[in-house]
Amino acid sequence: QVQLVESGGGLVQAGGSLRLSCAVSGSISSIDVMGWYRQTPGNERELVATATTSGDTNYADSVKGRFTISRDNVKKTVLLQMNSLKPEDTAVYYCKVQISTRVLGQRYLYDVWGQGTQVTVSS
Repeated sequence: QVQLVESGGGLVQAGGSLRLSCAVSGSISSIDVMGWYRQTPGNERELVATATTSGDTNYADSVKGRFTISRDNVKKTVLLQMNSLKPEDTAVYYCKVQISTRVLGQRYLYDVWGQGTQVTVSS
């Protein structure tokens, strides 16, 4: 089945940078939207950034100008470059991909989530 492998999380000082990587493995028909979400204790998981197959991107207002999402459709990876990190960026970051399959003329869409990687930004 489809699995996501995340890497790149860690501890960084405010103003520093980190790059998160998410690699897709397994047999799939196609990958549609790929994105990153984050969650802190007691809060809902929130969207950070998404990227379509054509390269269109969408960012949360809180990360615009600091984070950049990119994807490689051949390598089946999605990256999140995080610059000028702030303590409020501290969270568990999750990769999510939307998988499209077609069986007997019926299209099926489903989401696959990574296990999450901790990002901690110190003051």
